[in-house]
Amino acid sequence: MQVGCYHLHVRRNPCVSSSLNFTTCSHTSIPVSIYLYIYLYLYIIFTSQSTQTIIPYKMPSSVQVHRIHPTTTTTTTTTTVNNHKQPSTTTIWRVPSSINIPEDLNHHHTHAVGPHQCSSAVVQTIAAPIAAVWSVVRRFDKPQIYKHFLKSCHVILGDGDVGTLREVHVVSGLPAGSSTERLEILDDDRHVMSFSVVGGDHRLNNYRSVTSLHASPTSDGSTVVVESYVVDVPPENTKEETCVFVDTIVRCNLISLKQIAESK
Repeated sequence: MQVGCYHLHVRRNPCVSSSLNFTTCSHTSIPVSIYLYIYLYLYIIFTSQSTQTIIPYKMPSSVQVHRIHPTTTTTTTTTTVNNHKQPSTTTIWRVPSSINIPEDLNHHHTHAVGPHQCSSAVVQTIAAPIAAVWSVVRRFDKPQIYKHFLKSCHVILGDGDVGTLREVHVVSGLPAGSSTERLEILDDDRHVMSFSVVGGDHRLNNYRSVTSLHASPTSDGSTVVVESYVVDVPPENTKEETCVFVDTIVRCNLISLKQIAESK
């Protein structure tokens, strides 16, 4: 449906003067309930410093996040800090074999996750050929085509090849302003794209995302999109909170991608 302009005012408690507006753009076709859910998670999880009890907001059934339970391997290394040896644990995160991903794509969705990081992935099947989906995903210069939480994007260095830098600006009302991102992988043959966040005004430090496309095993002409990521966990948040937050953003983006690709 076509969405007009909506405003959501939120206050943590009567003693704190902190209200935020949430506005949806008139051109988007994602239901308002999805935006409200995203906003509530963004605000409650990433800006609330109070100890009040939060009543969970139930996610609409249309955006139930498909959480992937990964295969992990934990390794412990020793680093020396001020002449003292300190153990450091790194987990190798992999998409499980139950998720049907071509072998040549598996390594793209393998992440080294530090002790204060989290990693996850979201899968979306789209009833459209790979070429139609890839034509949208590969546009590093125009992520706002399907990522409706972004209002603008400007390439600040490069010409679209690996190493290109972009600066994206987030829609008003969200607890972030801008993000500077670097294109890490753009493989037109295997349909893989990856970018990392290298700066900006936001909470997702050391964020790296990998998106891959492959033909559905059902041979019906559909495309399977897998997007995985690794990111730092903010000091006042848990890994679970951070993954729920990022998973929901990714899921909404992929729902939007599905709508656009299937309408081509």
